[in-house]
Amino acid sequence: MERFFLYDDTVDTKTRFVSFTGKNKRFDLAIVQTDRFYGKALVLDLQSNRYAIIGSDDLQQPGYIEHIYHLNEEDANELRSFLHEIVG
Repeated sequence: MERFFLYDDTVDTKTRFVSFTGKNKRFDLAIVQTDRFYGKALVLDLQSNRYAIIGSDDLQQPGYIEHIYHLNEEDANELRSFLHEIVG
């Protein structure tokens, strides 16, 4: 079978694994930073198997974190607060 690759790159990454508890929820995250995403971080929620490429502009969008990670407003605000420390 012939494959047509759009890209096939290997890049160095910095990956941080962090677990913390909020008021109602535990967060287990893997945060991958590379030059691949134009300064944004790949944030994986290891418990829900959801992920997004997130930058500071994404954190400003109302409802974005709630939608991506299927969180209520309170839990999303706790995650958003932590991610502000990571992505600016």
